Amino acid sequence: MINENEKLGFWTFLFLWFGAAVSAAEILTGGLIAPLGFKIGIIVILIGHLIGTGILILGGIIGTREKVPAMTSTNISFGVYSTYLFSLLNILQLLGWTAIMIKVAANSVNLISQSLWKFDNVSVFILLIGVLTMLWLYFGNAGMKKLNITAVTLLFILTLVLGTIIFKDKTLLLKASSKGVSFGGALELSVIMPLSWLPLIADYTRFAKSEKGGAYGIFIGYFLGSSWMFIIGLGAAIVSNNSDPSAMMLAVNLGFAALGIVVLSTVTTTFLDVYSAGVSFLNIMPKLSEKKVGIVMTILGTLAAIIFPMGNYESFLYAIGSLFAPLFAILITDYFIIKKNTKVQSSVLINFGAILVWIMGIVIYYSFIKLDLILGATVPVMIITGFIYAISWRVTCKWKLIKK
Repeated sequence: MINENEKLGFWTFLFLWFGAAVSAAEILTGGLIAPLGFKIGIIVILIGHLIGTGILILGGIIGTREKVPAMTSTNISFGVYSTYLFSLLNILQLLGWTAIMIKVAANSVNLISQSLWKFDNVSVFILLIGVLTMLWLYFGNAGMKKLNITAVTLLFILTLVLGTIIFKDKTLLLKASSKGVSFGGALELSVIMPLSWLPLIADYTRFAKSEKGGAYGIFIGYFLGSSWMFIIGLGAAIVSNNSDPSAMMLAVNLGFAALGIVVLSTVTTTFLDVYSAGVSFLNIMPKLSEKKVGIVMTILGTLAAIIFPMGNYESFLYAIGSLFAPLFAILITDYFIIKKNTKVQSSVLINFGAILVWIMGIVIYYSFIKLDLILGATVPVMIITGFIYAISWRVTCKWKLIKK
């Protein structure tokens, strides 16, 4: 866990968020963009990540300035009671992420296990990765910084190996685009991935030594890490029609190294999910132990990975975008543009005007997904939602439930 009295600097944020980006889930998402071809795919990935990571940083800056977790920061625009709803939604999406991350990793480990030892049991590996995540969470700060830096460094070196395997294939640039995903759909996936961290970014930036150090560390770490993972997935899917990193590594006899990459990257990323699920839960029930809640969340996520099929991964990403893109569009507009209130308040229980605009934003998001615009859905929806809030708040500013 993160020590409340410890301040985090540029390098800690850079390694932490590069580590968060290095995961099988990001590689697999990059593989979904493969129908566009390699050249257009890279352009979409870089544009999408510039936009998504840039918006992510704005949410982080609020956390640094106000010294509050992400869900608590929504109090600024929506009121105290509203943060309880958003915390519950965040807990659910983080449980979903935990289950997906563990399930994807377990499938990859199972593939490696079949190759090395002829052992085939996904459930066993789900349990193993869940236990390792709990141990990482339990031991907290005891050497976590050094261990995280070591893990991320190893992961980066091994991803370079993956890149070498993929990019030495001379047919990579020659394969034309095909049907499967539009430019706007691919851009949406590239924007949503960094934005999926918006509901928890301030959980970490509240401990930043400086606003610039936190912002630059996160931007460089996550932008480089996530873009690189997407590009690896894109290249792998084009060359071999398989964006599973384990399959690539097994093809060049990196069996044990592959096992280490998949497990380590999953644990370092899933740790952030379960930690922030605990932080969000404490916004509702502050007397509970952050660490214990995080461990319970890990157990629930592990069980969900065993019980439920992974289902449509893209739909899960779209669901996150629909809920949290309009939410943070309102908060960012309120905090950086309108500036009518930049502090967490206990007197406003519910801001009905902000809630109404948020619901409108969700409806608009799903309408835009169907339209398949060249800019995707998240960017125009955030702009439209922010604009509606900016022009309506003078009328709706009195639509509030105030604590007496």
